[in-house]
Amino acid sequence: MTHLRLNGLLLVALVLVSLVAIFAGSGGAAPAALFDTGGALDALVLRELRLPRVLLGVLIGAGLGAAGAVLQGFFRNPLADPGVIGVSASAGLGAVICLYFGLSASFALALPLAGVSGAALGVASLFLIAGRGATATTLILAGVAVNATAGAVTALLMNLAPNPWALAEIAYWLMGSLSDASWTEVGFAAPVILAGLMVLAPLARGLDALGLGEETARSLGIGLGRLRLAVIFGTALAVGGGVAVAGAIGFVGLVVPHILRPLVEHRPGALILPSALGGAVLIVLADLVTRLLSGPGIPLYLGVLTALIGAPFFLWLVRHSQRRAP
Repeated sequence: MTHLRLNGLLLVALVLVSLVAIFAGSGGAAPAALFDTGGALDALVLRELRLPRVLLGVLIGAGLGAAGAVLQGFFRNPLADPGVIGVSASAGLGAVICLYFGLSASFALALPLAGVSGAALGVASLFLIAGRGATATTLILAGVAVNATAGAVTALLMNLAPNPWALAEIAYWLMGSLSDASWTEVGFAAPVILAGLMVLAPLARGLDALGLGEETARSLGIGLGRLRLAVIFGTALAVGGGVAVAGAIGFVGLVVPHILRPLVEHRPGALILPSALGGAVLIVLADLVTRLLSGPGIPLYLGVLTALIGAPFFLWLVRHSQRRAP
């Protein structure tokens, strides 16, 4: 399958899934309701609730998918995931600190800003631990350290939560959800995630060269230091922007690139755009499932569903890798 055809099919799938997500469900309305200016309830539900929810899902899925493809290409490891360098956990810690101290009620963007600040702090910590000339292996080990530290501090804050309601708020946020999506969240996340995608998209040539080995990549004029910086900062923006507004949503960056890799002839650079589109399709579809299955007082969280999909897939991938090992 040609890359153009694959991207076209994924784009069509994204449009179709997005339309279904906008109009399906209780209180479904006709497409004309989107353009109703009379203040009808159906029009308000579509424009103020479902449309921003779907757009936010597209943005978050694209960021997670593209970041996963880039990280797997950079580390030359199909088990790599956006969480591998600690960005997701650091962004989550920033948001948890905001919730713990009650800062989220101070103004509308307090929680997203705290999440992005946590992601930036995680990236800075990664550089301090790994150093400037770090190899891919060193970055992985440093990412594990950042991930563990952020997770430990998050658990400590949950342990010290002043009351059950504060603990519940933190726990529910960490499960990841698009249920509270609004145009405010879209307006905040869109520039951050799109900036991350703009940093990651031009890395295709460098990733293809790196797949031939570091020495070969250097001989082809690829600056590995600049490539490493772009990978880390692009991932921080593309993933951190999503975590900041929707909580932790895992495994998308692991599952989507692995499924699509055979369709691009295992070329890391050619996988970035399809993974962004595929990630968007998966998030929008998964969010639609959570919305349709959730009942009154029994919500199904998006991060829980993606984990239920991704964890068995990860175990299968590990077993498959072991069988292929010499």
